[in-house]
Amino acid sequence: MKSFRSEWGKYAFVLPAVIFMLLLIGYPLIYNIILGFQDVDLNSLATGERNFVGFDNYKTIADEEVFGISIWNTIVYTVGSVVFQIVLGFCLALFFSMKFRLASFLRGVVMISWLIPLTITSLLFKFMMGSTEGIFNQMLMTIGIINDPIPWLSSPDLSLWSIIITNIWVGIPFNMLLLSTGLSSLPDDVYESASLDGANWLQKLVHITIPLLRPVILVVMMLGFIYTFKVFDLVFVMTGGGPINSTEVLSTLAYRFSFDEFQFNLGSATANVLFLILLVVSVIYLFMINKDEEA
Repeated sequence: MKSFRSEWGKYAFVLPAVIFMLLLIGYPLIYNIILGFQDVDLNSLATGERNFVGFDNYKTIADEEVFGISIWNTIVYTVGSVVFQIVLGFCLALFFSMKFRLASFLRGVVMISWLIPLTITSLLFKFMMGSTEGIFNQMLMTIGIINDPIPWLSSPDLSLWSIIITNIWVGIPFNMLLLSTGLSSLPDDVYESASLDGANWLQKLVHITIPLLRPVILVVMMLGFIYTFKVFDLVFVMTGGGPINSTEVLSTLAYRFSFDEFQFNLGSATANVLFLILLVVSVIYLFMINKDEEA
């Protein structure tokens, strides 16, 4: 009897978290999945009549040209951001792992870009990337690198890369912090043995640091992919998905379907596609982690 009470006592501590997850995450998720298989607009919301249409919503969004564009933009945005964030964050983590007097202070300064609310950062870069009045163009024209202003956010060819640059600036400190934690946990005796064998800095980096840091890099890559793939506020504030859908991503497309065109069924279907992609990525990540643990 005592063992039974002890066992249920453990579950009692977990129960509030489970209830919280079910109400605030589980219910909206299931509701949105159901909505993706129904015909829901303003009229059906008012009358309460929601007809089941199966996969018609998914067929409808698949026929939309902007849907394919949004998937491609989301992939380019995510890959471009995550790759540069990890590479630059790793370089900064290596730099701050060296012992020098201003290391702690400079690390704190770098973290500022991650601490600023993303909406504020979006507005700042939107103004700084202005075609004529933006500080970026003013600086480049002053030092003679360009003669005419660069249309950072008004050109279909440059607007997505401008947002990627902004997101790289935001995400570097987060990657640096996680990778710095991983670097601090690496054993010193391995590096001492390598030094005795005559290994130089580059050889230690390639054959010791990166292989030992692989689990941490996978975690950082996974978190960065999920956080970046579901981007909304950065794109919405800076370009709103334009110009000419050149920065339209899945999250902004779902928003446009739902709250601009009031086709809630199409917005839910688009959001479900986004969720499905992230679910597949998460399963792949878990498979890789389990494979590493077995090895």
